[in-house]
Amino acid sequence: MAITASMVAELRAKTDAPMMECKKALTEAEGDMAKAEELLRVKLGTKAGKAASRVTAEGVVTSFIEGTTGAMVEVNCETDFVTKNDSFLALANAAARLIAENNPADLSALGELPYSQDGFGPTLEEVRKGLIGKIGENMSFRRFKRYSGAGKVAGYLHGTRIGVLVEFDGEDVSAKDTAMHIAAMKPVALTSADVPAEFIERERSVATAKADEANKELLAAGKSVQSDEIVAKRIDGAVQKYLKEVSLFNQPFVKNDKQTVEQMLKAASTTVKGFTLYVVGEGIEKKVDDFAAEVAAQVAAAKGA
Repeated sequence: MAITASMVAELRAKTDAPMMECKKALTEAEGDMAKAEELLRVKLGTKAGKAASRVTAEGVVTSFIEGTTGAMVEVNCETDFVTKNDSFLALANAAARLIAENNPADLSALGELPYSQDGFGPTLEEVRKGLIGKIGENMSFRRFKRYSGAGKVAGYLHGTRIGVLVEFDGEDVSAKDTAMHIAAMKPVALTSADVPAEFIERERSVATAKADEANKELLAAGKSVQSDEIVAKRIDGAVQKYLKEVSLFNQPFVKNDKQTVEQMLKAASTTVKGFTLYVVGEGIEKKVDDFAAEVAAQVAAAKGA
């Protein structure tokens, strides 16, 4: 029986399995849709579609640097166990290399790049879907960064959970040291002027709330409250302190806290133009399972069956 594109599409919609795997299953099942679906479930272990709704807060950061081009990507999964899986790691490393070599515009374009692994393909996205079925966990490409052409690139990976790329001109050693410093101290910008406005406003709000609380305590103790002028100065002082703490060039260098990163770089005749810091799962809300509720739901479902 001839296997048509519509049959492949139908099976893929049912299972969310990779297109080529759907075609193989239909061919083996001689066009029998139900049998083909069963073959896929036996081979892949689970539906990729079922896993797709699950939170991916674990994962790895990988990078690839060649010449003056460097790329870094965060690839997420559901559990720390999968971060040690060879197939998952191969997928993550391949993604970093593909980003460096092809300069995709976004995550969608990254997924369409040609790649085959573990019998899945012919694109990176198809391999991802295939591995979801094979491993039994959701996994996703979260974000990536690429530097190329505007200078040299240095990188640093702290295990697989923290990654840094630095774009620079000058000495390689000082640039590598800067990448290590960024991983340790986690600045949010090169200079105070580069700190995002929303970060500054958040810090100002915190400082304002602290000042209000201090005045309430003074009132409760029967003492005079601080004047508006003093409060304003305290708030501005707190914000300025914050800006120095989170801007790379103002931070004390981790290998020698007697000098700032800016001073260290100047002494090494090195200019850092930009950096990217990724921490796995940063900003992703992890799901906390209610085990008792889950068991109760399964018991209820069993009774209703």
